[in-house]
Amino acid sequence: MQISTAVSEALAIQRLISAELIKSTSMAEKLSKILKSFVSATKAQSAILYATVDENYLEMMGEYHAENYKTNIRYNEDYIGKSAATKRPQQEINKGLNVSMISVPVMRANITIGTLVITKNGDNGFDDEEAELVETLVLSLPDLFSTNSFAEYRNQIIREKGIVIRDALHGVSLNKGYGIGKAVFHRRHRDLVNIFTENIALEKSKLAEGRERMVNYIDTKITQADNSIGNTTEIMEAYKMFALDKGWYKKISADIDKGYTAEAAVEHVYEDMWNKLSATSDQYLKERLYDLRDVSDRLRAFIAGDEENTLVPVDEDIIIIAQTMGPADLMDYNYEHIRGLIIEDCTPTMHVVIVAKALNIPVIAKIHGVLKEIKAGETIAVNGDEAMVYVRPSARLINEYQKKSTGIKKVFAELNKIKDLPTETLDGVKINLAMNYGLDLDYEYIKPTKCSGIGLYRTEITFMSVDKMPDVESQERQYKKLFDAMGNKKIIFRSLDVGSDKFLPYWGELKEENPALGWRSIRITLDRRAILKRQIRAMLRAAADKELNIMFPMVSSLQEFIEAKETLLLEYEREKQRKNPTAKKVNVGIMIEVPSVLFQLDELLQQVDFVSVGTNDLYQFVFACDRGNPLLSNRYDVLSAPFLKLMKKIVDKAGQYKVYCSVCGEMAGNPLEAMTLIGLGYRNLSVSGASYAKVKKMIRSMKEEDVEDYVKSLLKSPKNSIRQQLLAYAYDHGIAID
Repeated sequence: MQISTAVSEALAIQRLISAELIKSTSMAEKLSKILKSFVSATKAQSAILYATVDENYLEMMGEYHAENYKTNIRYNEDYIGKSAATKRPQQEINKGLNVSMISVPVMRANITIGTLVITKNGDNGFDDEEAELVETLVLSLPDLFSTNSFAEYRNQIIREKGIVIRDALHGVSLNKGYGIGKAVFHRRHRDLVNIFTENIALEKSKLAEGRERMVNYIDTKITQADNSIGNTTEIMEAYKMFALDKGWYKKISADIDKGYTAEAAVEHVYEDMWNKLSATSDQYLKERLYDLRDVSDRLRAFIAGDEENTLVPVDEDIIIIAQTMGPADLMDYNYEHIRGLIIEDCTPTMHVVIVAKALNIPVIAKIHGVLKEIKAGETIAVNGDEAMVYVRPSARLINEYQKKSTGIKKVFAELNKIKDLPTETLDGVKINLAMNYGLDLDYEYIKPTKCSGIGLYRTEITFMSVDKMPDVESQERQYKKLFDAMGNKKIIFRSLDVGSDKFLPYWGELKEENPALGWRSIRITLDRRAILKRQIRAMLRAAADKELNIMFPMVSSLQEFIEAKETLLLEYEREKQRKNPTAKKVNVGIMIEVPSVLFQLDELLQQVDFVSVGTNDLYQFVFACDRGNPLLSNRYDVLSAPFLKLMKKIVDKAGQYKVYCSVCGEMAGNPLEAMTLIGLGYRNLSVSGASYAKVKKMIRSMKEEDVEDYVKSLLKSPKNSIRQQLLAYAYDHGIAID
């Protein structure tokens, strides 16, 4: 098969770039030749290359035969700035000069890193074939931008203009949010000074004393965790059991008998275990090695008498940077000043991430070499939503992120201001605003939100935060605690929802080519029915003499729901027969998140007591789009006519059958999306505690009737997104969406 002309030209330019890079000429000369090849390939008049300096503007790197150009352009400024900001090609025609111009963004991992501008004679613009040619040719540029020589040239131009360089690093987001703070390196690991000893008795004494001090320290941290940041004691208790492991101490003691110092023995045992287990494919074992690193370093500090350094005093906001961290490490810092975590080796289910989520701290991982990229004390900006880290951010970005930062104190302060105000629109429409629950800190949001209920209890968090499958009794205690706190308010429990990006550490990793579409959620619990039955028993007992609402996730057919419902009702009857305290009434529902159930919606709505729309999965399944893939992050939008029509169909059908219908996905927690949902007819929303205040403020600033009319007018739009129209409407009508 013959390759297209566009691809052939792109390959030629790529070869030219490779050839130019090895020459001894200056970068300015190299860029001039490269841009000349673009002009030749497109039969154009001139070419200009810009590089992104930060989220604010572009700086010109080189040009060929260009006239009347700007050397720097801000994002969204004319067609060039718009192409960088929107990540889409933009055209402009200047009839006075009789020229047509096109700006195409240069992209890497869905991030704009520059733009290429091509100008040709004539005022007829670039047709589809010409535009496609330019877009294809631009694909050869990311490799140029990634070279050291280009980076040095870019930095030189910026410095010559007196501009402070702000580096941007891209990683993987493990918890969303924004933060600004000084970089603090977490390095507990110390170099060994003394490796061998002749005084074995002394070293064994040091080991025993160090062990005792460490256990006392962990006990103190467990108490602090329980009293100040929500009940994270289960994680810390599991960590303590790891620290008390007799087999571990036996190996350390054996090494001391061989002539190692206590510190050297601890390190030697760690290295031995690392060598044996680091190559394993078992994710659980890998994560326990990170815990072992933390416990080993901590024990060495206590052996050496450095325990006074275990608490890091800070009185200003910080971003902690580490290669790896344990959950106890996080508690060494004043959590009220932690504005972000950047951890090189980290996974979503590591204990430190679970604790960080409880503290509402953004977490970014997988930035390899991050310890070399950032200097201690530098100001760092963290964007957990986009998994970006900015070094030495501009004053504008600092101000922007400080406004977006939602530390715990700020969130609670906002909640206290509005907790006694009704949750209704300006034209008197009442909205039931419930709260999503799962993380331990969510318990602390119940009173200040005065929420209408719990719209989603993520029960899997209880399973994910411990090192073994929780029994019926421990689950019952967790569920009863929430019942006691909520009184007679509605609580909707979701049965165990694991698989995909949520796995249980003690099960090991499921190897599937496409886990999002694989063995997960209700598919697991129907196949492993005993797990579902134990969880149902715990819920029934915790709900003694109260109403119990249980919904099943990832239901893809009526038959799956019937099987799950029968299992629930059978356990309910058994509990009654055993005369165990149990719920006085049970309501059964499903999460609508798999598109196939929409084809059985009428039948399902006659079987269920309630439904809740899980927009996170429904969105990605409807668009066949991995929501975690950065290359697709801006391609599809929940605020598009097709998806909103689907959402309207669901709420209208539920209303027809008089079935309670809510939205509990991320869509409900974003003010603009929540405004749109209310316009579609939704009256029940469930959001995170951290999002509660901003969504409530939005509700109290909108008129439902006006929003409904406007949303309906947009449902026939052919555009990929109607977000901009909705944003403009919200701003024009004073609706609080920031």
